[in-house]
Amino acid sequence: MLRIIASSAVALLLIACNPADGGSRRQSSKAEGEPGVFDYYLLSLSWSPEYCAGPGGSRDPGQCSEGRRYGFVVHGLWPQYERGYPNGCGDGSTVPQDLVQSMLPLMPSPKLIQHEWDQHGVCSGLPVRKYFQTITKAFAAVKIPNDYKQPVSSVEVQPDDVKRKFASANSAFPAGAFRIACSGRYLSEVRVCLTKDLKSRACSSSVRDSCRDSSVIMRPVR
Repeated sequence: MLRIIASSAVALLLIACNPADGGSRRQSSKAEGEPGVFDYYLLSLSWSPEYCAGPGGSRDPGQCSEGRRYGFVVHGLWPQYERGYPNGCGDGSTVPQDLVQSMLPLMPSPKLIQHEWDQHGVCSGLPVRKYFQTITKAFAAVKIPNDYKQPVSSVEVQPDDVKRKFASANSAFPAGAFRIACSGRYLSEVRVCLTKDLKSRACSSSVRDSCRDSSVIMRPVR
């Protein structure tokens, strides 16, 4: 189940960005979370062409209009328990507009930026600016494989090969640090597990792959 969100409009955005969320992670049985009390981070990298091919893309010209050419963008940086994840950590404040603007190259949707702060950032226990600084550092810590940066035609690949290529491009990361999510046969996200100080680590068993087919397709950037 996707985490509870504030509005149906944002719900549509997140379903498009992250269709397999419920199948790959388990929520903690705790009703609420305590800010700052968690075990590690999950950096979720959304494959933008897949989001733009879905119902949210036509309503999101900032990310999906012709020529935007986004590849992997940040969906979120999610605090995790070894089993499950914190939820309901408190009310988030409005993300300052200058901070929103500074994050758009990595998270090209103001609604998503606000949502991530409301639902996940508050669970980190960090002030709003520090949380988004942490997202920027986490994204910089992960190298995107060259083959997956700006493909101009569809790429068909086995799911395990996606993880292997990410592991090869990030030699300090264990193979178990990467998980992938799909929307049907199409790659939608790569997820990367990081310690609280943004070092590499293996994902816990509650974070699983959600791609069911023997091969997956990466849509080309546009």
